[in-house]
Amino acid sequence: MAFTEDLSVFLNNDEFGVIVAAGAVTGQGILDMPSEIIADGVVLTTDYKLTCESSKFGNLLHGDSVTVDSSAYTVRSAALIDDGSFVEVMLMKDS
Repeated sequence: MAFTEDLSVFLNNDEFGVIVAAGAVTGQGILDMPSEIIADGVVLTTDYKLTCESSKFGNLLHGDSVTVDSSAYTVRSAALIDDGSFVEVMLMKDS
């Protein structure tokens, strides 16, 4: 018997999830914005990482456009994580 789980529980908008849209596909995701100090402590940079269901967003490619929480981003890279149920998408915020 196959085990089926509801992945939307992990991405709940009532907790910390945000709305994600790419083309005609809409779903939920978790947007992380970790900051990092680079260039020998001179520059503070922010990376944008989106975690979402791979069944909806697993086919995103470099250069694709994505709207996350009403803001526009461009995909830098995408990689499946853990058992492949989720994808981690590295983003660049559009100006």
